Amino acid sequence: MKGSTYRRCYCRDENGKALNKSCPQLSSRRHGVWAVRQELPNRQDGTRRSFSRSGYDTAKDAQADLDKVRALLDLPDGDDTEAQVLVGDLLETVSKNKKAPLPDLAETRRRLVRGQKLTATMTVGDLLDEWLDVKRKSREKTTLNGYESHVRVHLRPALADYRLDRLGVGHCQQMFDAIDDHNETIAVENAERREQVERCKWVKGGRPPTAERERLDAEKAKLASMPPYRRVTGPASKQAIRRTLRTALNFAIGREYVTYNPAKYVELTATKRPAGLLWTDERVARWHATGERPSAVMVWTPEQLGQFLDAAESDRLYAVFHVIAHHGLRRAEAVGMDWEHVSFEAKQILVAKSITVDGWTPIEKAPKTDGSADTVQIDGGTVDVLKAHRARQLEERTARLEAGLPWTDTGKVFADESGEWLHPEVVSETFRAIVAEEDLPPINLRDLRHGAAALIKAAGGDLHDAKVKLRHSTITLTSDTYLTLFRDYEDALTEKAAAVVPRARKGSADTPAHAPLTQESGNGDAPQPV
Repeated sequence: MKGSTYRRCYCRDENGKALNKSCPQLSSRRHGVWAVRQELPNRQDGTRRSFSRSGYDTAKDAQADLDKVRALLDLPDGDDTEAQVLVGDLLETVSKNKKAPLPDLAETRRRLVRGQKLTATMTVGDLLDEWLDVKRKSREKTTLNGYESHVRVHLRPALADYRLDRLGVGHCQQMFDAIDDHNETIAVENAERREQVERCKWVKGGRPPTAERERLDAEKAKLASMPPYRRVTGPASKQAIRRTLRTALNFAIGREYVTYNPAKYVELTATKRPAGLLWTDERVARWHATGERPSAVMVWTPEQLGQFLDAAESDRLYAVFHVIAHHGLRRAEAVGMDWEHVSFEAKQILVAKSITVDGWTPIEKAPKTDGSADTVQIDGGTVDVLKAHRARQLEERTARLEAGLPWTDTGKVFADESGEWLHPEVVSETFRAIVAEEDLPPINLRDLRHGAAALIKAAGGDLHDAKVKLRHSTITLTSDTYLTLFRDYEDALTEKAAAVVPRARKGSADTPAHAPLTQESGNGDAPQPV
């Protein structure tokens, strides 16, 4: 293609017309500037175009850039019309911005070979959009919701404008440092709001006097103008945000947009899985006194669990609580269980489906992990409970059909009164109501699953037995959660075992079981050395 370097000036005649090459001063080497012009491949629609740039001090500088332009044009094969048009588009774009550097030859070759865009520099925001588009076609709805939340709330506001190839560890670290700063602000504003709520209360009883009503109205107006209570972004959430960023950047590496993942080297405070603790008498007493739970994961003793199950036995959801408590199913797994996966004869249930919620909408999907989809051995008592539940469900079906009411045969073990899927949150609400009515120490429904590990220990099992029962992927996960619980349980069993042995106590009830090595003399004198 035609191309050349030439010298030009910006002088004009008396009418304001540019002289260009007719300027008489161009005979001087010091007058004017050097320029380049190179014909480019026609546009997609067939129209002609060219690359032009001026402002070079010497012919040598102009020729060097012209050589670079020609080298870029030589990248596509002679018969690759599509690639030739793309390179032309790139050079036309650069030509419009006189200050833009010429594209790097090696980088342009790399992008051209890999089918990447030549005319734009990808930003982190562009990557996140492309990555989410791919994930929307392959990921489960609940997982995708988490990704989109992290991108919308944290990643896009902090990182979207950075060039992807220039994103560094420092940029990522700044985002998490900003999250920590925001957490401090939230904590202060939450504390101020709690204090303001107290100032809005009238505790003396009766209707407050006029002056106090005016003061309270002013305090309430101030409260209304304050930020609402907000949750901080905790350590576990920050780890999840980093995982999302790492996944997106690994996607970029796979597409060969970049070769380095800076999120891998961001330093965050390590999060430790909360240890399960047993609701011992001492901890129950402290809870009654302070209202504080010793741990995020609390487990009932067998006596406390028995009290709950006795209270729940008259509820139509009793069977789901029994299965979770004795066999450690997750809520979603229990609600998603089908009758076709229950074998009374083999005393087994197959965990093959789960029902979770997207917002409030129940959705059916595979279990949490591949290891979660497994067969669970159940005891004879659980078989009897499920048989009774099945009979009750059939009675409900018959009664509704006889009454002319609809019944949907979903095949689920646990369904609502019309046979439809049982909403997972209905199970949790019913559980909380029974716990509150019985005044039991508080646990979450998920803690019933943890309690199944305690029952394994009570039956003489170990951590490996708990891993198998709960279908954990690694023994480390089981140990992190239940090791402290097992030690608590071991201590309780040890005390009970010691109390089983009857001992004769001499003297009054206040006499210690073992006399001290030195005894006071009968006359009250100090003990004498032997």
